[in-house]
Amino acid sequence: MSDRIVLNGMQFHGYHGVMPEERELGQLFIVDVEMCCDLREAGETDDLTKTVDYSQVFELVKGIVTTGEPYLLIEALAERIAGSVLAEFPVPEVLVRVKKPHAPLKGIFSDVSVEIRRPGNAG
Repeated sequence: MSDRIVLNGMQFHGYHGVMPEERELGQLFIVDVEMCCDLREAGETDDLTKTVDYSQVFELVKGIVTTGEPYLLIEALAERIAGSVLAEFPVPEVLVRVKKPHAPLKGIFSDVSVEIRRPGNAG
């Protein structure tokens, strides 16, 4: 399916990481979510109920990153986001990218990120 709803660059302060300072002080996380879905009916009818309300997706991701369970790994955070999106919305596939621009590395880099793609049950 080529239709997608994409939320890029969602920025949240969260408390995830292996280092104690990361879990105590928190840091910026940038999240992208791409949801495969058939947008034809929504486009033809101009009806919000025929699509995925991306404001609800934003709030779901925000809750997971900012107030949800703290994770050691951004892999686990991405997995939780993907699973929650698939559980809450009728999408056959989701791609989640979690970026950590202030990862505790000695060197110059723009961010560390993970990207996962998961299939859902909707089709």
